[in-house]
Amino acid sequence: MTDTAEVKTATMETTSALPVEETERLSGEIVAALKTVFDPEIPADIYELGLIYKVDLKDDRSVEIVMTLTTPNCPAAGELPTMVENAVASVPGVGVVSVNLVWDPAWTPDRMSDEARLVLNMW
Repeated sequence: MTDTAEVKTATMETTSALPVEETERLSGEIVAALKTVFDPEIPADIYELGLIYKVDLKDDRSVEIVMTLTTPNCPAAGELPTMVENAVASVPGVGVVSVNLVWDPAWTPDRMSDEARLVLNMW
């Protein structure tokens, strides 16, 4: 079974045989966990900033996350992927979490949600 749902800035995919209700619960809780992670220099969470490109929930409950940073020179580059991994791993029912940091496509401010724009006063 494959379920794909567009979520503001990231794509949540599942290549899972988990029941639909469990997939929906996990997807919602994973997004909520991602929204608890903030770049220390920006007062908006990484999900609303559009730094999460893809979340893939697998049949064995493992989760693969593809993300970027606002710039390759980001001072938090060493810690943000670990913060993302730990946040998602704290969701009950989630297995092993892997985070892949990518630079292509490059992040641009147009990936931010309206919520992030409001917080950052970027209208």
